[in-house]
Amino acid sequence: MATGTATNTILPVVLAGGAGTRLWPLSRELEPKQFHRLLGEETLLQQTLGRLARLGGRPPVVVCNDEHRAIVADQCRDCGIEPDAMVLEPVSRNTAPAVALAALNAGARGDDPVLLVTPADHHIGDEPAFAAAVGRAVPFARDGGIVVFGIPPTHPATGYGYIKTGPGLAGDGRGATVAAFSEKPTRTRAEHYLAEGGWYWNSGMFLVRTSVYLDELKAHRPDIHQACVRAGTNRRAGTQWHLAGNTFEQCPGESIDRAIMEKTRKGVVVPADMGWSDIGDWTSLAEVLAKDDHGNTGDGDVVAIDSSDCHLSAQGRLVAVIGIDGLVVVETPDAVLVMPKNRSQDTAALVAQLRQMGRSEYREHKAPRPGESVDGLEG
Repeated sequence: MATGTATNTILPVVLAGGAGTRLWPLSRELEPKQFHRLLGEETLLQQTLGRLARLGGRPPVVVCNDEHRAIVADQCRDCGIEPDAMVLEPVSRNTAPAVALAALNAGARGDDPVLLVTPADHHIGDEPAFAAAVGRAVPFARDGGIVVFGIPPTHPATGYGYIKTGPGLAGDGRGATVAAFSEKPTRTRAEHYLAEGGWYWNSGMFLVRTSVYLDELKAHRPDIHQACVRAGTNRRAGTQWHLAGNTFEQCPGESIDRAIMEKTRKGVVVPADMGWSDIGDWTSLAEVLAKDDHGNTGDGDVVAIDSSDCHLSAQGRLVAVIGIDGLVVVETPDAVLVMPKNRSQDTAALVAQLRQMGRSEYREHKAPRPGESVDGLEG
């Protein structure tokens, strides 16, 4: 394949529709994790937008839930980013339809840009390495490949998907074919992957030409392709692209991995050691935060005595702990979560139970967090 690093033909696609259930009780359906300031002064969405802007490509297409359009617009404006388009989903249908909508929106302009697909809620600690990985991936995407960025695993994580690489394509480690996918393996299997080598964490970030993505989706999942075409017809209002709700609700929900990557012959893995984390749960958030002398992380008004390897988060009140180890304690004005770190993945099941019980806490904050206002008064 040809070589090159130009990124000026890249159209970033920011997937901002995630629910972030594993970061409950801070993340709620109406205000999921991508809209929170978890790692600095900017939200995860704003950090993602800034990182993409510094690549020097085109303004992004942001795909989000229609309920979040105001907060997305506000956060884009606050960080000085004007999206090329906002695609507003009436319901979430996973990543394959979301990217299809962005691709259809881009294709309607009559060109065929390379889409850089990235979730809005991921953390990348080494931005120059990210930019370099994108540069290495561009030639493969231009030549018709569907590039997925593979993260070198540092431990046998069970919360990530894995990709096995096949034969190299460039002869210099720039890219390889995709040999296999594995969804969230057991710890034993994850340990085997690390020992075997050639396996990478699936970052969920892709680089692909617009026409290639739509052609592969049409070939492998024509039902999703057709549903997205029907839902997006003649729904543009300025930069906002509203969908036909009844039609899009009938679209099957599927990930890019299952809809395309597990079936296509165009898959390419580009290794990218860039300090990546999906911030998928409280434990993964703690892994990228600074630790105190006892391995504790957190934020807010917290006091810890004889405690180690804990994540402590206080949103409104004092959180004090004594003699605990390996726990997550998160306080918000209307809920408190306490669990072992090794059960962080189970928070999604808790949110599902709250929904089943008819509890509103799965969806919204019942009480204001510090700095928020109620009835025009400061909280």
